Amino acid sequence: MASKIEMGVRRFGHVNWLGAWTLTIREIRRFLNVWLQTVMAPLINAGLFLMIFTIAIGSQRGDVMGVDFMTFLVPGILTMTVIQNAFANTSSSIASAKVQGNIVDTLMPPLSASELVAGYIGGAVARGLLVGVVIAIGAFVFLDVGLVHAGWAMTFVLLGSVLMGGLGMIAGIFANKFDQLSAITNFLVTPLAFLSGTFYSIDALPPFLQTLSHANPFFYIIDGVRFGMIGVSDSSPWLRLMVVGGSCVVILAVCHRWMKSGYRLKA
Repeated sequence: MASKIEMGVRRFGHVNWLGAWTLTIREIRRFLNVWLQTVMAPLINAGLFLMIFTIAIGSQRGDVMGVDFMTFLVPGILTMTVIQNAFANTSSSIASAKVQGNIVDTLMPPLSASELVAGYIGGAVARGLLVGVVIAIGAFVFLDVGLVHAGWAMTFVLLGSVLMGGLGMIAGIFANKFDQLSAITNFLVTPLAFLSGTFYSIDALPPFLQTLSHANPFFYIIDGVRFGMIGVSDSSPWLRLMVVGGSCVVILAVCHRWMKSGYRLKA
């Protein structure tokens, strides 16, 4: 006689590794299927930013924090592109599934809330890393900007992708229409990314604005990648790690809570 499966015991074990990995692969294939929009377009935008700054003020601007202005600019543009793409990957995936009415296809499989979060975040990290690596290669080839502290740079690119992937999940779950998602992107994510030291050192700001910048987790992500790439920064590396890591924990906890409860996901 076949043994009975005890109530509450999952047939896949404590963790459904296959299911979580399958969701991650689905998310990766989703953005690769439209790679001109999801990968090539951000790369072109980053190149345009660098070209415009080079033509407009690159030769006229003095050193920033002891390095050439264009060298200073590269990590900020790279990080901004990475975090925007990580956010877009999860937010568009969940929002599209809700609007099209097929979010149930993701919620029905035997995946726990943690596995769902891991699958979505995995896709966001993959997209962020892909974009970041290509921009870093281009910066090294054309601008001779390498990696002074590779470990720190990779750490903050990963943490930034995780944080923004989680924020994208929250935005996608909260938004019931694409215009609501656009409002979150335009009025929250983009301003925080631009006002976080992407194009300048916060030492140039008045004291009040410096205080506001230190309350912005995006600043610590960009500052961490800048330290990893060119060896200069506005804050302590361990402070950056603590702030960004703590922010990731909080955001992922919210994602897990909302996935587990089905908040704004289940009709």
